[in-house]
Amino acid sequence: MSEPARSGPHGRGGDLTRGPIMPALLRFSTPTLMANVLQSLNGTVNSIWVGRMLGGNALAATANTNVVMFLVFAATFGFGMAATVRIGQAYGAGNADAVRRTFGSAMGLCVGLSLVVATIGWIGAPLLLHAMSTPPGIDALALAYLRVIFIAMPAQMIGLIVSMALRGTGDSRTPLLMMILSVTLDVALNPLLIGGWGPIPALGIAGSALATTIASTVSMLAYLITVYARDLPMRLRGAELRYLVPVRAELGFIVGKGLPMGAQMLIVSMAGIIMVGLVNREGSAAAAAYGASLQVWTYLQMPALAISAAVSAMAAQSIGARRFERLDAITRAGVVLNVTMTGVMTALLLLFDRPVLELFLGAHSPAVALARHIQFLASWSYILFGVTIVLFGTMRAAGTVLPPLLALTVALYPGRLGFYHLAHVGLGMDAIWISFPVGSLLALVMAYGAYRLVPWRQRALETRIGGPRPAAG
Repeated sequence: MSEPARSGPHGRGGDLTRGPIMPALLRFSTPTLMANVLQSLNGTVNSIWVGRMLGGNALAATANTNVVMFLVFAATFGFGMAATVRIGQAYGAGNADAVRRTFGSAMGLCVGLSLVVATIGWIGAPLLLHAMSTPPGIDALALAYLRVIFIAMPAQMIGLIVSMALRGTGDSRTPLLMMILSVTLDVALNPLLIGGWGPIPALGIAGSALATTIASTVSMLAYLITVYARDLPMRLRGAELRYLVPVRAELGFIVGKGLPMGAQMLIVSMAGIIMVGLVNREGSAAAAAYGASLQVWTYLQMPALAISAAVSAMAAQSIGARRFERLDAITRAGVVLNVTMTGVMTALLLLFDRPVLELFLGAHSPAVALARHIQFLASWSYILFGVTIVLFGTMRAAGTVLPPLLALTVALYPGRLGFYHLAHVGLGMDAIWISFPVGSLLALVMAYGAYRLVPWRQRALETRIGGPRPAAG
């Protein structure tokens, strides 16, 4: 008989299969939202340090390398999400051994890949930057930054997999605490290592990357200490360490479900790059206004991302616990919470858009008026976006990942970009901004159709993870 996966109190995971759904969803999603905000603020503050202390070329160098790292992390994030679903199902079923098997396979796969990619990346970084047409004057800076960031990759992968495994067991508080630790170290060390202080030499742009590496390593060690000190469900001991060698069944689920999830991130990112190119055709004022809008939208979409992750974890545990009657209720709660939170944020943004946009553009910038116009036409589309990914979150918990990928692809390419090309002649620049709600509405229609028509519930019913259900509490 399998050991129960419940670990009791003291932050050792949480049973999301019982009790009122909305309070549990709010408690789980709030730390995730805060962690996402901190991560974005970390990138913003570090960019300020680099730009102020080293100049525009150094800032451009970090932007070039961040594109590379996003592509690497997109695939790993997909594997981590697949592991979260599998771990959530096992935890809901009360099967600690299944939790550890999945965690071990995910950790072994992602850390192994990160070591390979880090090695190849270190050696091939000059060729990679050349292939990206990195401008002269920036390439040397980008090379120094990129190589140090590649060194940090294994530690970052371990932290990412542990955090996503914890969320699968219903614990979103510990990842928030680790994010606070990492961000605090990163932000504090950046100016010290960039400009030097006392016995610490000035390392320039490599110092910024080294700060990230140190912060990632300390956070990783803190994660591992926490896992074993609290005897958390995914800890591996003795013979369980063999689970770090991925087995076929676990590997098939993690890769088979993870690749489409990672592809969703790549598709959204590629569509975003295309939109930047279309905006750049409209001139520098449009580019500046759109850049400020993107900064605002980064935070506007965060509630939906956190709620979708919470919905996935709750639905996965409910599937493992055979509590199928909760699935639609979880989805409805997620939709209501998203519409409320994102709706309030959108309303506040539109009411106070001028002072917010002036933070990025300056009070006297001619781009402020255009940025306000963009917000009026496009910001509310993130309410639709949130509903869409909540629906996808429940489907993902059942292992259904291809319909969401297809819906996003159609909505962003034939949908959003197709509308732009058809409407640009008549609407001019406004065709770009209106294409956002058009694409979001199309994605929502397809997501709702998939939620109602695709047999993901049957897939959930067929999910079998053995193990006893522990007593409540």
